[in-house]
Amino acid sequence: MSQSPLSRFALKGLAFFSVLRGYNIALIVLAQYLCSIFILAPNKSLKEIILDPHLALLVLSTAIVIGSGYIINSFYDAEKDLINRPRKTLLDRHISQRAKITAYFTGNFLAVFMASAVSFRAVVFFSAYIFGIWLYSHKLKRMAFLGNVVSACLAITPFFTVFVYHKNLAPVIFVQAIFLFLLVLARDMVKDLENLTGDLTQDYKTVAVTYGTRFSKYCVSILLVATVFPTYLLITKFNVGYMDWYFKGVFVLLIAAIVGLWLAKEKKQYLNIHNLLKFIIVGGVFGILLIDPELLLGRFI
Repeated sequence: MSQSPLSRFALKGLAFFSVLRGYNIALIVLAQYLCSIFILAPNKSLKEIILDPHLALLVLSTAIVIGSGYIINSFYDAEKDLINRPRKTLLDRHISQRAKITAYFTGNFLAVFMASAVSFRAVVFFSAYIFGIWLYSHKLKRMAFLGNVVSACLAITPFFTVFVYHKNLAPVIFVQAIFLFLLVLARDMVKDLENLTGDLTQDYKTVAVTYGTRFSKYCVSILLVATVFPTYLLITKFNVGYMDWYFKGVFVLLIAAIVGLWLAKEKKQYLNIHNLLKFIIVGGVFGILLIDPELLLGRFI
């Protein structure tokens, strides 16, 4: 029984959203604005930040570049993902490889064009960011350690976009960046454990493939223990308002993640650890609201 045009269109739309990972992009956009409101521009009104056209262009350019990055990543990882994520890949395959490439180049061109309305430095930054994502997807992600580190750097780059724009490079921001970097790096290495079968088949030289799962677990554990130090500093040395309750909760979750990691032996168990670390990261985005809940209401004017 053939599908109706409307059903085919809806299926392609769902597939394109899956390739783009639209939920991740929406979260990054939200995080950039929450950082601007609560951390980077505390003296500006909420209206001034939201209606800032240059900030909006930077955030939108970032979202498009990240979306294009997910597209090129899906393009290069098509065979590996068929092994590691068969259901998602079957949905994604409703978007042809040719359509992915077309969307990739169109998106990147649009992002750089919008950045040009902000400044020439923004054009250089986004051009370098686009190249970095392509290089990672094409070459670096197959390399042990280097691929993980570059992936984590690319993941936190959107936050430096707004940091630089607001010209706020306070020490607390760097401590938060280290906290996020360590978490993202640990999650990326756990994902390699989760995707071990596909990586082996496609000859990806990840840490888990090259040095074994036990060594990889040691690396992840070291990263999670290291995350305790910026967490402690954010609680004791900086004023993060009610967000200190979030960081206190992180201590408990990090212990749970380490214990669960060493007990894990199957793909599903590694997926649970991956999701736990992702929960900590997502929780941190919404936890920004706890810095000063009353601030949101007081800055509409």
